[in-house]
Amino acid sequence: MAELTLDTARKILDAALVKAGQLKLKPLVVAILDARGAVKLTAAQDGTSLMRAEIAHGKAYGALAMGMGSRALFQRAQEQAYFIDAVNTLAKGALIPVPGGVLVMDGTALLGAVGVSGDTSDNDEACAVAGIEAAGLKANAG
Repeated sequence: MAELTLDTARKILDAALVKAGQLKLKPLVVAILDARGAVKLTAAQDGTSLMRAEIAHGKAYGALAMGMGSRALFQRAQEQAYFIDAVNTLAKGALIPVPGGVLVMDGTALLGAVGVSGDTSDNDEACAVAGIEAAGLKANAG
């Protein structure tokens, strides 16, 4: 089975931060989880606000937990708010159902997820996707 290595996680991180620089975004936190939900890498740019790491983790964790990018979770939260609230209660509040949590795929194999927080959700997601694609993998934002 394919695995998300630390080397690959570093490539994703570096490319995500390059994209943030190109877009002139606010300081970001990037959280990268492997397929079992364990933290592979988390990094915060200078100047991020206090809860950004938890939010980035929650975006990635939610994507993994539900098997869909957090953009799809956001849509589902709008359509089935009680369901997402119930799932988040089961997860002890760990899901952040807004864009910025992106599944990392190698073909059909799930390798993990990337969560980004610090700017708008759309910009966070763009950085996650850019990082994943720069590492030669497929991004599923939902």
